[in-house]
Amino acid sequence: MTERALQDLLDALRRLPGVGARSAQRMAFHLLQHDREGARRIAAALRAADEQVRHCERCHTFTEGSVCPICLDARRDARLLAVVETPADQAALERTGSFRGLYFVLMGRLSPLDGVGVRDIGIAPLLERANDAALEEVIVATSFTAEGEATAQLIAQALSARHQSHAAGPRCAGG
Repeated sequence: MTERALQDLLDALRRLPGVGARSAQRMAFHLLQHDREGARRIAAALRAADEQVRHCERCHTFTEGSVCPICLDARRDARLLAVVETPADQAALERTGSFRGLYFVLMGRLSPLDGVGVRDIGIAPLLERANDAALEEVIVATSFTAEGEATAQLIAQALSARHQSHAAGPRCAGG
């Protein structure tokens, strides 16, 4: 039988994507046997992130302020808005250095099999953001999976319906 604190650590590590029982055990045993300082640093960093990181009021990515540095950057092209599924997708696009517009992070994608529906992703705030007068083009950059394609189709339809009900609005690309 495993001690309670050790079992709690194993259970916590297993919550991470791709980490099963054996991987969690290897990580826990390594930290406890060889790197107690590393374990303390991880614990402190998780605690700080939990307390300080929130969603950007404009794009919904993770940030420590109310608005993220990308949204605050006056050098970004406010005419372009890339819609991505996750902050990891946004970071990957940023690493390329090829996109200088702004972002909207859905924080997920449609996945009926996993119980993720329209209300579980950021469609309503995206439509509000699409009302920005400076916005000319929305680039839907969802994944090439069935769920990502369904999400892109939903976004395109919602933006198209909104565009038809308003005299002018952003053009939707991608999806």
